[in-house]
Amino acid sequence: MMKFRFRRQGTDPQRERIKQELFAFNKTVGHGFPHQPSALAFDPKLQLMAIGTKSGAIKIYGAPGVEFTGIHGDATAVTQIHFLPGQGRLLSLLDDNTIHLWELVAGPSREVGGHFVVRIFSLWEKIKLCLFVSFIHSRLPDDYRCGKSLGPVESLQEHPQQPGKILIGYSRGLVVLWDLGAGRVEQLFLGKQQLESLVWERSGNLFVSSHNDGGYSVWAVTSGNACSPQPVSSTIPYGPFPCKAINKILWRTSQSGSPVLLYSGGMPRASYGDRHCLTVQQDKEHVTLDFTSRVIDFFTVHSIKPEKEFDDPSALVVLLEEELVVIDLQTPGWPSLPTPYLAPLHSSAITCSCHIANVPPKLWERLINAGKAQRGRQQTHMSWPICGGKNLAPPPKQQELLLTGHEDGTVRFWDASGVALTPLYKLGTANVFHTDCDDPHDPGDDPDLQQEEEWPPFRKVGCFDPYSDDPRLGIQKMSLCKYSNKLMVAGTAGQVIVLGFNDERSDHSVDVSVVDLLQDREGFTWKGHSRLEPRLKPAPFPPGFQPLVLVQCLPPASVTAVALHTEWNLIAFGTSHGFGLFDYHRRNSVLARCTLHPNDSLAMEGPLSRVKSLKKSLRQSFRRIRKSRVSGKKRVITTPTSKVQEANAALAEQEEVAPVQRRIEPRSADDSLSGVVRCLCFADTFLRDGTHHGPTLWAGTNSGSVYAYALEVPGVGSGRACERGGASESSSCVEAVLGKEIQLMHRAPVVSICVLDGRGKPLPDPYEASQDLAIAPDMTNAHSVLIASEEQLKVFSLPKVSAKTKFKLTAHEGCRVRKVALVLFSSAAQEDYNEHTLVCLTNLGDMHLFNIPALRPQVRYDCIRKEDISGIASCVFSKNGQGFYLISPSEYERFSLSAKVLTEPLCSVQLDRPQMLPVVSDGEGQTLEPPSSLSSPILDTPLDSPLSCADLTLDSTGELTVEDVRDFLT
Repeated sequence: MMKFRFRRQGTDPQRERIKQELFAFNKTVGHGFPHQPSALAFDPKLQLMAIGTKSGAIKIYGAPGVEFTGIHGDATAVTQIHFLPGQGRLLSLLDDNTIHLWELVAGPSREVGGHFVVRIFSLWEKIKLCLFVSFIHSRLPDDYRCGKSLGPVESLQEHPQQPGKILIGYSRGLVVLWDLGAGRVEQLFLGKQQLESLVWERSGNLFVSSHNDGGYSVWAVTSGNACSPQPVSSTIPYGPFPCKAINKILWRTSQSGSPVLLYSGGMPRASYGDRHCLTVQQDKEHVTLDFTSRVIDFFTVHSIKPEKEFDDPSALVVLLEEELVVIDLQTPGWPSLPTPYLAPLHSSAITCSCHIANVPPKLWERLINAGKAQRGRQQTHMSWPICGGKNLAPPPKQQELLLTGHEDGTVRFWDASGVALTPLYKLGTANVFHTDCDDPHDPGDDPDLQQEEEWPPFRKVGCFDPYSDDPRLGIQKMSLCKYSNKLMVAGTAGQVIVLGFNDERSDHSVDVSVVDLLQDREGFTWKGHSRLEPRLKPAPFPPGFQPLVLVQCLPPASVTAVALHTEWNLIAFGTSHGFGLFDYHRRNSVLARCTLHPNDSLAMEGPLSRVKSLKKSLRQSFRRIRKSRVSGKKRVITTPTSKVQEANAALAEQEEVAPVQRRIEPRSADDSLSGVVRCLCFADTFLRDGTHHGPTLWAGTNSGSVYAYALEVPGVGSGRACERGGASESSSCVEAVLGKEIQLMHRAPVVSICVLDGRGKPLPDPYEASQDLAIAPDMTNAHSVLIASEEQLKVFSLPKVSAKTKFKLTAHEGCRVRKVALVLFSSAAQEDYNEHTLVCLTNLGDMHLFNIPALRPQVRYDCIRKEDISGIASCVFSKNGQGFYLISPSEYERFSLSAKVLTEPLCSVQLDRPQMLPVVSDGEGQTLEPPSSLSSPILDTPLDSPLSCADLTLDSTGELTVEDVRDFLT
């Protein structure tokens, strides 16, 4: 039957053409910080930065909007990346001892999400004179030789002025200046400390070596001196006590005077050996940058023009394990720069997210100003130093926000209008409460503590802070009204906060209300965490969203669903125990409903008592199996009967299960967590009768129950509140009356509830219709409600709540619904044509699209791997057909289901190589695609000896080949 139905739909060529103009699946761009970075490179000519990861990815960044991403064939860690400056080519060395050569070329091509277009050619091996260890041993003084091994090669550095001359540093401390062209040793430097890294001074007359004792040495390169037994100077900056190794060091000359010295590590082992630090020194200026994650690599942006005598570094770029930090070296004090992209989304773990499309310009401007006020103390006016390439994308037609809630109680606002996900503003909620992070004593006022921190001169840098002082602060749900500038956030300890936007700083106390969802229900024992203690005294709140009302749910369980209606001044919230309705304008509770089943002992006892005895678990399991076997169609529903239940029962008796369908066994009423409220919805619709419409509240639970309440809001709707008259709005209160109670037949969890108007379209958001921002809903024809459970989609007519149509997704596809959204898809061919479509994400990671209200299947796409449970759980949809999901704790993958709306890189890079066109990324496929995934590399060459201990060195012509590297390691 179903096969015939699909075949009949597919025979309409006009509908197929419309679907192609409406729907298309593309993974467009990645947002956030690369997960587990392992290598860093910078092209000073093209001003491009490359980051390699442990999963084999290479990401290239330039100016905001200029991004390229690629993946090696195997998920092997990238250990080194090296650009051929100006050529758009780079070498990558992997952990499996293979070298890969990549090249950017212009050419039409298209893949999902875009990619590097690469030209494949051979990297010819050249046989050159080898530098044997025995050859070096023969030239060492007897007292230095002593039969000791030189150890592995730690560093290779090419001469800055004379290509072909290379410094080779061995682990033991020996450094050799090798003339590659002549095949001879020019000078030996007899270091006595274990070597970590080498760096040339700009002129080539000096080089600096760093060592594992926490010191560094300066060596002079002189002609005619075959052996240098001592350095010019040696320093242990944080001695004299034992120090950790200086892993990498840079020496940059400055026109202003002394050189700028930058090095990672070197901390006193006993006192600060566990800190991740990088030191910047020039003359008396000395700062120890203190990070919260490990330093992977770093470089400076400085002058490379041959006519320039000095480096004059302008910026320091540090790649950390969890974030990227850029330091302004031109401004006194060396402040850090805000990053226009690569911001650590996971600075505190992401707990929820939501997308806001078409943000009004006024709110957008206020958010930007609030963000600038937060960063006002960072006195830097330097532009972003990684500025290679050109962003060719047109300005966005609308401004989009991505909101992320975090474990530490913060909500972060991101500009999601384009390719670069830029931080705009951060909201903190911790100052509403008294928490463990409150510090009554400020160490800045204690001279003794200041004296203790004077050396080393630490300065906390970066925003990655994965540790939450109080896990109860975690944000679980959010809702933003972009027209009234009201924000609702709800957290782990049952806290619900309503915030309003204020452009000025304010000191005020927050009104607190308590809502008991159990209403003194007997037999309940909460064994979870305690509720957060509100701060009763006035607290300072910076410009931006400031708290107005705090509602605390009892018991203090995590909030699982929220709804906000700013025209009615109402909020709704649900937990694992029930749901509540609150009037935040009048500061009073309207409704508190318990949804716990009497046998739901798990929710009754709280989250800390989830470990039940084995005997009890087995006993309950056998009881459920026995019930499902004997109940069949005669199963008795214990909840109150309704017309929809009668309709479902009649439909079940008449309907035969098609051969392609899977019969779904009814769930037991006493399943654990059956009282969890999964969704809440406000709607102005018909509930009491078909004549009078008014405000309503809908709630769906984990046990398949749906509660519909008729609300009497003073001055709103055509209900009794307006008919009574006589009572002023200030004196009257909102009232809620239970209108309908629906029990879905299979008791599957209710994922989403949406009311459709007389045209079968979703109702507009608050203020959209009243302010002529959207077409007013059809209130003349009958409304309907779309209820999506984990197993099926069903449309009921209103106000009778009789079943109109349904689609059994689990029975047909064998999957379960995880996320649902109503999306407006616009045609890519017809400007004035669009359709509202229901988008379902299942537990298998695929997307199913249905038209509404008929619920006919349109298209299906594979989006997320079914094994990626966190990715499926984190997915969020936009109203224009795009979506985001986490592919790692720090990265969002952006995708589009729309054939018209795409957010992907469109950029160009001018390359410095003959007979090459600019590398252009074009969404139409006319030239080079926006690469967010790489195709296969040019070269995949295994080496005989591992290269993980040595730096690859490339001259300007790229003549250093695989065979050369083998020679150095022999």
